[in-house]
Amino acid sequence: MPLYDYRCASGHAFEARHGMNAAAPACPVCGAAQVQRVITAAPCRLLGMAADAGRSGSASMEQINSKWAEETPKLREKLVSKLGEETVSRNLPTLTPKEG
Repeated sequence: MPLYDYRCASGHAFEARHGMNAAAPACPVCGAAQVQRVITAAPCRLLGMAADAGRSGSASMEQINSKWAEETPKLREKLVSKLGEETVSRNLPTLTPKEG
């Protein structure tokens, strides 16, 4: 079940875990039935190229280019297996290896 953040009119903030379609609970501090759901940031997990770049807060252009060179062939291989060589070469020229 999801964990929701709420705030009542008196300013009490609290969390409640309940089903998505369940009604909002009353404030556990003052008992107010009218509470407002507070939108907070969702947790995220970076994968692929963004993973290393985001870890330190700022990646050098060299690190980004290195990660691009590492991840691009993997991505291309997955796309070719699903879409075919012709489609990938025609629609995604930046993923097509340069000859020479």
